[in-house]
Amino acid sequence: MAKVVKFKTRLKPAPDPINGKVPPTRVSNIKRRPREHLTGDEVQHLMEAAKKVGRHGHRDATLILLAFRHGLRVSETVAFQWSQVDFKNGLLHVNRLKGGVASTHPLSGLELRALRKLKRDYPDTQYVFISERKAPLSTAGVRKILARAGEVAGIGFPVHPHQLRHATGYTLANKGVDTRTLQHYMGHKKIEHTVRYSTLDSNRFNGLWED
Repeated sequence: MAKVVKFKTRLKPAPDPINGKVPPTRVSNIKRRPREHLTGDEVQHLMEAAKKVGRHGHRDATLILLAFRHGLRVSETVAFQWSQVDFKNGLLHVNRLKGGVASTHPLSGLELRALRKLKRDYPDTQYVFISERKAPLSTAGVRKILARAGEVAGIGFPVHPHQLRHATGYTLANKGVDTRTLQHYMGHKKIEHTVRYSTLDSNRFNGLWED
């Protein structure tokens, strides 16, 4: 008796029962963008583009700057409050979510100037990044800000908030920051989460070939 061979078939998405349309198949991230982090130059272009878009250019550029310099998750960015900023001593208390470890980071002159202007533009608010209704920006709102700035900057692939956090890790690793210091700066509980940034550090391969 001949053996029956069964082939697995991929089921097509069922049509929506309301409008009868078949939902689009989700495109994998690797097909949408070549990498999951931005370079330092791309972040700079992103900030410059954000300044030119809409009525809140300075707010949006400052948001990108702070998220990049301090490796903020989008949830940490929207929860950022003025009570975390120490203008006198130039310090920022970073509250980490998702079980991360909180730490205190120094603020550069560029960041302090940007934050002071932002506080003048949006006085009497608890949260640093707010909407026109004086409410904290939503995570969806931040995603739209970055996506729009990415298009204007001509990045070439869709930009999302977590690429800024990855940009922090890879930029500092490429600068030669040791893994343990980077772990504490990023707020990782486990160093395994930090090691991935050193894996893309091209500097460690310098000198392997000589012409």
